[in-house]
Amino acid sequence: MSDTDRPEMAAAPKPAFELGTGPGRVLVWFYGVFTVAAASRSIVQMIMDFDRAPLAYVLSALAAVVYGFITYSLVRGGEKARRAALVCCAAELLGVLVVGAWTLAEPAAFPDATVWSDFGMGYLFIPVILPVTGMIWLRRAKTVAV
Repeated sequence: MSDTDRPEMAAAPKPAFELGTGPGRVLVWFYGVFTVAAASRSIVQMIMDFDRAPLAYVLSALAAVVYGFITYSLVRGGEKARRAALVCCAAELLGVLVVGAWTLAEPAAFPDATVWSDFGMGYLFIPVILPVTGMIWLRRAKTVAV
């Protein structure tokens, strides 16, 4: 009996598409770096100067949580993680757009910058580019997985 004739070999499931491979690995790296950067920044700012700009520091902490969840989802892989990461990328993009517009329209509300201030200008606009790139990758991952 050959390997192709064995029923258990023929019924083997197709491996799932890994979100953190290929271009996804670059996304994992960027999201990981931004998780550490945003978390470190917000922790230090909250400890040192929370009274100065609490809204900005809380928004930076929120960004760190979102980045961390997306990083985890990309590394974990699977369809549920892909969908969760896609929702978080959309929420991240919405946050960047809202906070970015808010910081330009009412600068007095933000005495100190957040990760998403001015659409991420302090981070070379990566905070506005990253969720768009992530959503494109996650949409592509769905078509490959099916």
